[in-house]
Amino acid sequence: MTEHKHEHNQSHEAMVQDIIDIMTRHGWRITEQRKKLAEIFAKADGYLSPKDVYDQMTVKYPNVSFDTVYRNLRLLSEMGALEQFYFMDGGLKFRASCTEHHHHHLICVNCEKTLTFDYCPMEQSLHLPGSFKIMNHRFEVYGVCEECQNQTAKS
Repeated sequence: MTEHKHEHNQSHEAMVQDIIDIMTRHGWRITEQRKKLAEIFAKADGYLSPKDVYDQMTVKYPNVSFDTVYRNLRLLSEMGALEQFYFMDGGLKFRASCTEHHHHHLICVNCEKTLTFDYCPMEQSLHLPGSFKIMNHRFEVYGVCEECQNQTAKS
């Protein structure tokens, strides 16, 4: 199991390029604002809430609306450029997708550290209702990582 606060094997530039390539494939014009969006995620260590992204965008683009930022994040996650996660207390957060291979995530609800695991539960024979044709899936497991458990035990 590989652990990463976001040490993707890709360089910062390669990750920015990946996100821009996905935008281009979906017919987006690559504006300065969209480049900036890609850079924010390539630099990010972990997850960003829409507010985090908005706060970083307004430094350079004071007129950008929260609504526009949020809409772009949703679209980027639909395109597969970003992965979105839902945290019980922190709401929706995003981060750059790991495009290299298919894997799933264990997420610590305390420190947001993420462990990826390659074992795919969907490869088992699942007894799903209806004659459902699965196109895609995501699998997230939320819990408390070992470090956070140790800290709690100590205090």
